[in-house]
Amino acid sequence: MNFVLHGTTLALAWFLVVNLAASALVVWISTRRLRTTSPGFWFAVRILPACAATLFVTAVFLPSYWRYEPRDTTEGFDLTLTACAIAAGGLLAGAGIRGLSAWCRAASRVNLWLHAARPLRIGHSTIAAFEVDSERPLMALAGVIRPRLIVTRGLMAALSADELASCVAHELGHSHAWDNLKRLAMRASPDVLFGTSTARAIERRWASAAEHAADDMAGYHGAAARCALASALVKVAKLIPEPRVLTEPISTLIGGGEIASRVRRLLDDRTVSPSDVRRRVWIASAAAVVGIGSVYGPLLHAVHYATELLVQSLP
Repeated sequence: MNFVLHGTTLALAWFLVVNLAASALVVWISTRRLRTTSPGFWFAVRILPACAATLFVTAVFLPSYWRYEPRDTTEGFDLTLTACAIAAGGLLAGAGIRGLSAWCRAASRVNLWLHAARPLRIGHSTIAAFEVDSERPLMALAGVIRPRLIVTRGLMAALSADELASCVAHELGHSHAWDNLKRLAMRASPDVLFGTSTARAIERRWASAAEHAADDMAGYHGAAARCALASALVKVAKLIPEPRVLTEPISTLIGGGEIASRVRRLLDDRTVSPSDVRRRVWIASAAAVVGIGSVYGPLLHAVHYATELLVQSLP
């Protein structure tokens, strides 16, 4: 039992240490004037602390502890080590509460919308769509596992058929990119950055990039579709001068990014083409796996040695 408790305490402490180190890296990245418009990049930056800490603990520390730590260990629980473990536990608990709360708020909002909604068929869309009786224009993609498209009667009346079709294509872009799941993941990311100006800035950059990417998806249908979406954005922006940004996993038509920059991008004569960022990410990930695999054995021993050294030096 002492072996398990001691390992759990060390794992939580390592989670906190790696999380703090990765958070410092994220703060440094956020201060750079990077011009990338890839939503995948900013999403990866936002969840880097949580992912790096989780990956290190599960793939490096735990195998190292299991392999090298004696089963009859009698090491005690130092004050600093215990405090670090409690802090890490607090991060994980807080992240779980935030994620569950966001999920419940989204479910409550969708249930309220669907209470008196009517099923709607829009073009060739395969996502379930519903019309809501409201004069205030709104188009939202709600849900993660079963996404549903919510369209208000006010927006249906304000847009032409081509504009409405381009808006639906935009929301389908959010669905194909799993943006609602990404919103939830950022909300439930266990790190020390939550609520800071750094986290908010990165999330705004991601939201803006995600809107541009969804616009691009709608723009793949040609110049007419891009013009129709640009016209729809201008109309909706006039009807809702100050759009409300939701913290739940719900994607709205004008929920992120400056409308002016989105319209300029849509009206650009250059052909919009898919980014090869995903291919570069897969190549980099494969190279990292090969590199780590070649030194995995010595890495486990080094981590165990570092753990013993830290435990002996902590008060």
